[in-house]
Amino acid sequence: MKPLSEFKAGDVFELTRSCDRYRPVYYAAVSGDFNPIHVDPEIGRLAGQGGAILQGMCTMAWLAEACLRYFGDPGRVTALSARFARPVKPGDTLRFEGRCVAVEGRRIRVAVTATNQRGEEVLARAQAEALVEEEAP
Repeated sequence: MKPLSEFKAGDVFELTRSCDRYRPVYYAAVSGDFNPIHVDPEIGRLAGQGGAILQGMCTMAWLAEACLRYFGDPGRVTALSARFARPVKPGDTLRFEGRCVAVEGRRIRVAVTATNQRGEEVLARAQAEALVEEEAP
């Protein structure tokens, strides 16, 4: 696990995830979110989305995964937030690009951009915080 001394403001990290056509169904199965807009393309079209859309919480889970890979331990995370900016659709590929914006004592803060393959923002103001213990002597 990455020790506190190795976290520096300016560090960067990234994660890429693809939303295949079955991802909304898989996520519905594990989350219980079977809202028809996620699993029925016709309902998605009727709702003006052009088809089914991915659950927002799946997009947030991918944001969490990107941050957790950087922080190194889920027990370190103290905050995770973002605003949904655009629906994610089957066929989209998301890129999460993070940057450490501050190391203040044991508190690490990161900002993350989340865009689709067209460069459109899918999450806005995405950020996370973690508390990292000092290394043992």
